[in-house]
Parts: sequence; C-alpha cells; structure tokens
Amino acid sequence: MSFLDHLEELRWLLVRSTIAILIGACVAFAFSEYIFNNIIFAPKRADFITYRFFCDLANKYDLDKSFCVTELPFSIQSRTMDGQFSTDIWTSITAGLILAFPFILFQVWKFIRPALYDTERKHAVGFIVSTSILFFLGVLFGYYLIMPLSLNFLGNYKISDVVENNIDLDSYLSLIKTTVISCGLVFEMPIIIFFLAKLGLVTAGFLRKYRKYAFVIILIIAAIVTPPDVVSQMIVTIPLVILYEVSILIAGRMNKTPKIEETNG
Repeated sequence: MSFLDHLEELRWLLVRSTIAILIGACVAFAFSEYIFNNIIFAPKRADFITYRFFCDLANKYDLDKSFCVTELPFSIQSRTMDGQFSTDIWTSITAGLILAFPFILFQVWKFIRPALYDTERKHAVGFIVSTSILFFLGVLFGYYLIMPLSLNFLGNYKISDVVENNIDLDSYLSLIKTTVISCGLVFEMPIIIFFLAKLGLVTAGFLRKYRKYAFVIILIIAAIVTPPDVVSQMIVTIPLVILYEVSILIAGRMNKTPKIEETNG
C-alpha cells in the first residue's frame, strides 16, 4: 500500500471508531438518569459498597474507622445555565468511549495487521480480549477502590470550619473520569511492556533493576488515596504490584536478558 492508502485506512479507522463512540454515547444518554443516580453519584452515598466493606473490615480488625460515616460532608452544585445539559452530553461521550473500547482495539488491530507476520496475526483475538479485559478491570478498580478512597479523603479534608465544601459538578465528574480512565490505561501496563519488549526498548532486567523504585511510587500513591491504615493501603497496592510483576514476566518471554542485567536486579 502507498502512503496515501495508509492515510485513507487511518481515516476510516478514525471514522468507524468515532461512529462506535457516538453509538455508545447515544445508548448512555438514553439511560443517563440511571447512570447518574446509580453509578456516578453512588460513591457520594454512605451506603456505597466500598465504604461498607472498609467499615466492616475496620470493625473486625479494629482499624481506622474513617469509612464508617453516615454521609460525605460536601454537596454538589451546578453554577452555569447549561451545566447539567453539557455534563450529560460529555458524560455520555465518555461512557461511549468506554463501551466502544473493544471495537476501537479491533480497528487498530486491522490497521497494523498488514505489518505483522502470519504467526502474529493468529493472536488477534487474544490481543483484543486480553487488552479489553485489562482495561475494564482497571475501570472497575478505579471506580470501586480509587474513586471512593479519593472522595472520602478529599470530601473530609478541611483547612478550617469556616470553609464549606460545595463542589462544582464539573470538578466532581472530572475526578471520576480522570480516575476511571487513568486506571483503565494503567492496567494496560502488561500490553505496553509486551510491545516495548518486542521492539527491544525494555528488558526484564531493566524492570527488575528499577523494581524497588516502582514499588516506592506505588506505595506513595496508595498512601495518598487511602485512609491511614495498612489494610486499605495494601488493597490498592497489591493489584498494581501484580501488574508490574506480570510485566516483568512478559518482558522476560519477549527478550533474552543478559546475565549482567539479571544480577543487577
């Protein structure tokens, strides 16, 4: 294929992906009331499953009781005329992006397929399924763990009793979108390492060498978003550590690490 043919294929990839996102957005818009009441604003309620889980855990093992609350001390407000309407539209688009993610992956695979070997093309289904599963696991991880922990910490944080927490609707939704999508992308770490190792840019020895620094960063993130108790911090830390270790295994399979790099780990 010529360069212009590749551009044409890329254009149709973007067109088909956009259409898929819009279809997902229309579906989400049709169920927007349910999405807002039972998904987006659910972590704002004290009976959210994550708060109940941590509260039961704290009572059972005599840990920090910060999740045993009757309500989160902040209100959500919209201060612009079109605030709720535009929020509904953009939230539907974000939901459409999440729903269309497997289809977008399939389109990307079709675009790069001509550059792959026949043996690599056979793994198309495995690539799409594994990448989609990791993304959705990351979304669920962000929604059920990182998001409630962040809301509980930020909602209860006060510099003075004079200041009331009246949170703008855009700010609340921005936190949810950023957290959920970021976690979905973070959970793609094994897939990213797979391609970097295949290109020879990352080795298992390199990942082992800097493992301790990666663990420190993960622990710092967990300490920021969780209450000050070990159990909740470990619940956030363990999945991220597992992802990093899986990435090392993948890199090890994709390239042969020199002995000197192995000893540095």
